[in-house]
Amino acid sequence: MVRPVVESAGLELVDVAFHREQGRRILRVLVDRDPVEGGLDLETIAEVSGRISRRLDLEDFDPPGGRYELEVSSPGVERPLKQPLDFAKRVGEKVKVKTVEPVEGARTFVGTISEASPTEVTIVTEEGERRIAFDNVSSARTVFEWARGGSR
Repeated sequence: MVRPVVESAGLELVDVAFHREQGRRILRVLVDRDPVEGGLDLETIAEVSGRISRRLDLEDFDPPGGRYELEVSSPGVERPLKQPLDFAKRVGEKVKVKTVEPVEGARTFVGTISEASPTEVTIVTEEGERRIAFDNVSSARTVFEWARGGSR
């Protein structure tokens, strides 16, 4: 129900998930827009939030457990990576990937994506290159690094 609304607004649907926080049920929708197309601003988020809310009401969306709050936001600087295409778009970027099963004795990898195929991602870490099958990825996100250096 959410994807067509987001895409008709010219945005990308990054993630949709239910969360329980402090006794509240939250339907969290992450949307984004390519910076080349103007990026994402608060006005756009508010507009698409209203559209999503109206669509859910029209469809009589009633999740198990009843009441919920809709939260629409950008993914932020540490964006979750869900699909193989997400990884392919971020070749050259630093990421943190957690796996279901260990790969070469570890379950958490931080490094730069060097390659992403439809079935696996290759990450260059301090320990070397690691190939991780997408069906073994439990979570992944980009890693924001503060720029260092400069003169004082």
